[in-house]
Amino acid sequence: MTQRRIRLSAAEARRVALAAQGFDRERPATPNDARHFRRSLRTMRVLQLDFVNVLVPAHFLILWSRIGAYDRTRFERFLYDAGEFTEHWAHEASVVPVEDWPLLGYRRRSYEQWAGSPIHRLPDRDAYLAAILAQVRDQGAVTASDLPGVEGPRRKAGDWHRSVPRWALDHHFGRGKLAVRQRLGNFQRVYDLPERLVATELLAQHVPDEEGQRALLRHAGVSLGVATLHDLADYYRMSPREAAPRVTELVEAGALQPVDVEGWNETAYLSAEARLPRRIRGACLLSPFDPVVWFRPRAERLFGFEYRIEIYVPEPKRRWGYYVLPFRLGDRIVARVDLKADRAAGQLLVQRAHLEAGADPQETRAALRDELGKLANWLGLDTVKVLGREALCRGLASR
Repeated sequence: MTQRRIRLSAAEARRVALAAQGFDRERPATPNDARHFRRSLRTMRVLQLDFVNVLVPAHFLILWSRIGAYDRTRFERFLYDAGEFTEHWAHEASVVPVEDWPLLGYRRRSYEQWAGSPIHRLPDRDAYLAAILAQVRDQGAVTASDLPGVEGPRRKAGDWHRSVPRWALDHHFGRGKLAVRQRLGNFQRVYDLPERLVATELLAQHVPDEEGQRALLRHAGVSLGVATLHDLADYYRMSPREAAPRVTELVEAGALQPVDVEGWNETAYLSAEARLPRRIRGACLLSPFDPVVWFRPRAERLFGFEYRIEIYVPEPKRRWGYYVLPFRLGDRIVARVDLKADRAAGQLLVQRAHLEAGADPQETRAALRDELGKLANWLGLDTVKVLGREALCRGLASR
């Protein structure tokens, strides 16, 4: 199928990308309706989970960016009790629509744990793994602490410090032998058999690898709006080599259209479902794991925004701070802010704040101050306290 190649300006590409993630809509006045949860999750298609709690676990912030001050407890009940979504390896550990379970079969079939996992070195590995499944089948859902302890191999330098039962449950989760029923208050997974959580007709579907990858890449195209091959492949963590023929097939089917984007060196692909709004309004802080910025080369291409999480960078070598969030205003990223929740003191700490090149300082400061106040309220913090000395920090504190 021959398609006319079109061209997008850099600004048009930004608006397409943000609209594809739901940012062409204003935050709802009453965000706790399950319809808002559902719409955001299905728009993103993949909600990456991360439980670093410097501010708030990152996946909660991803939803906040889109719908505002929702009830986290109510959201978690919806996430795990509605039967519409399930945890799965997708981008990383993620929440996905349950109907994508068959499409992700290729991930389960090829899943292998890290080479350093002690599971690989257990002398009775197969018997131990089978006994865990039998316990779940006979006694119900489990956490790692519900399983009998086992003496694992001596840890080597670089091994992750988790118990053998946790490694075993992760193995079964990756292979699709177990699924996540819920998360406890400490974020620990509760595992159960998939047949108790996923519809029988979905479990029974066998989708060939190439068909599943093609469908997921189509989803990625819709959720990204406009994207390069590498962007599309990264959404579900495929290699560009395996994604390339599937993208070609999607172009031939009319689901994607090759386009030129101003300033991009690679061919881009525009989803057939992409929207190009005349303007993107509003402002929000973005999680480091938001689909808008999680693939750093795309964030730099779209926004001219070079981004790196510096949690694991020694403090003297950090450029921007410890837990730095991008701040979006309209269709641009105009600042980056290092935030921390001091729950004992009831304070949202602004440790550093940097204005991006070309951003208007007064407009950015006013919008950021408003967003920080809303965020503090949502997190149950009383005040915004500014520790940073950068020019953008002036006037951000709440009085």
